[in-house]
Amino acid sequence: MEDSNQTAAAEFLLLGLSYRPQDKVLLFIVFLSMYMITILGNAMIIAAIAQDSKLHNPMYVFLGSFSCVDICLASTTVPKLLVNQLSIRKSISFTGCFTQMYFFISAVTMENLLLGVMAYDRYVAICRPLHYPNIMTKRMCTLMLALSGLMACLHSLLHTVLASELSFCRSNQVHHFFCDLPPVLKLSCSDTSFNELAIFTEGSVLLSPFLLTTFSYIHIVRTILKIRSVAGRHKAFSTCSSHLTMVTLFYGTLFFMYFRPSSSYFLDYDKVVSVVYTVVIPMMNPFIYSLRNKDVLKAIHKVIGKKSRTPTS
Repeated sequence: MEDSNQTAAAEFLLLGLSYRPQDKVLLFIVFLSMYMITILGNAMIIAAIAQDSKLHNPMYVFLGSFSCVDICLASTTVPKLLVNQLSIRKSISFTGCFTQMYFFISAVTMENLLLGVMAYDRYVAICRPLHYPNIMTKRMCTLMLALSGLMACLHSLLHTVLASELSFCRSNQVHHFFCDLPPVLKLSCSDTSFNELAIFTEGSVLLSPFLLTTFSYIHIVRTILKIRSVAGRHKAFSTCSSHLTMVTLFYGTLFFMYFRPSSSYFLDYDKVVSVVYTVVIPMMNPFIYSLRNKDVLKAIHKVIGKKSRTPTS
């Protein structure tokens, strides 16, 4: 039995997004274009923040970190998807599958934690502006980023190791375009109740960024409503509107995908939702921030201007 398990687990087959051969080229072009926009847009945000000294404050440092994670998230899933779109055999090795799973869970968890950190930053800036320089120091920001990264890595390591220890003696066909945890668990012939319990219990601990975000925005809204001038309210709200949009998109798709029973996992519909938070949202985030934030938009224009003025040989 062990031999059969090892043979079955030697590789997995990623069935992808569509079973129709005529969709291959179209999907390849669409996802390649989206991936290039994601990389270019987020890289532009990072370059703008790095080169403009006016953006060297906690809010934009966290935004630059978020853009880095967006690049990592898209790069974890899309390149393999592009290769498989043009391949006859859409296979991924056992090691490759769980490596992809590890980096994917790490990136999603890191984004979750960063959204909570960014919400707290906005809370301090709007609700306790006089104490902001003393609270959001460079050391505090570095500590928040380091702890977020550590928690993301440990969280991902736990679920990846637990999943990799299972026996896979059923079908090796993953009904997804990447090695996500729920569809891989469905292939196991072992008891996955402990894995599912870990998802709901340990994953519930990671709801703390969502609770922190909710708590922060309750106080932010209360503070904004106390501002008498309309211009003051608009200025206060504009500083957190982009982040609030990102929060809505991220948690809406995340809760739908992972905080429900595995029996309600609908293959085709969930693939579409997965595309939203692995490809679409990372592509949209730079536009959300650049279009709604004049400082970021100006910094991007400066970066583009410098490149256009660079003399060619």
